[in-house]
Amino acid sequence: MMELDHVAVAGKDLAAAVAFCEAALGVPMGPGGQHARYGTHNRLIGLVPQLYLEAIAIDPDAPPPPDARWFGLDDFSGPALLDKWICRVPDIDAAIAALPMAGRRVDLDRDGLRWSMAVPEDGRLPFDGLFPALIQWHVPTPPGQSLPSSGLVLDRLTVAHPEAGDLQALLAPHLQAPLVRFEPAEAPRLSAGLTGPEGALRL
Repeated sequence: MMELDHVAVAGKDLAAAVAFCEAALGVPMGPGGQHARYGTHNRLIGLVPQLYLEAIAIDPDAPPPPDARWFGLDDFSGPALLDKWICRVPDIDAAIAALPMAGRRVDLDRDGLRWSMAVPEDGRLPFDGLFPALIQWHVPTPPGQSLPSSGLVLDRLTVAHPEAGDLQALLAPHLQAPLVRFEPAEAPRLSAGLTGPEGALRL
């Protein structure tokens, strides 16, 4: 079973990713941390219902990782944008066995958090990066439950892709995420509709 865990905005640097989020949402991003394994860093903000938004970028002060960075960040260029969706699974090994294109298991930790992710060898997720990254948390309370709520509600996440039907069919036996929609489009893109104190918002 795959459930939506969080969504990620990528930027050429963290300041650009954070600025994009704050301009779109009208609320400040909270603190985050460093990911030594992949040479990246992030900032976070809690969303309803028990989700969160991550702004992530390459950390210029971190040594380069031994292999490709996750989320395809080695290839990222252009303005910041909503770039990835991440699904929580109860058993990462079983999830990878069912969906081997998700990547290999990598165990990670930072600041008291422990988790495993499926990361492709080249860092690039299938379907032009719109295949969901898979995560298994190894802590009693994952960030989606522990982060202070921003008051922003994630209403829907739209995965648009020329092969959206194929991606939906591939994930259908495993995905339990009613907020996620798939739609055909000429170019791949990820978008999110949210509701804030002053009405509708879009990422």
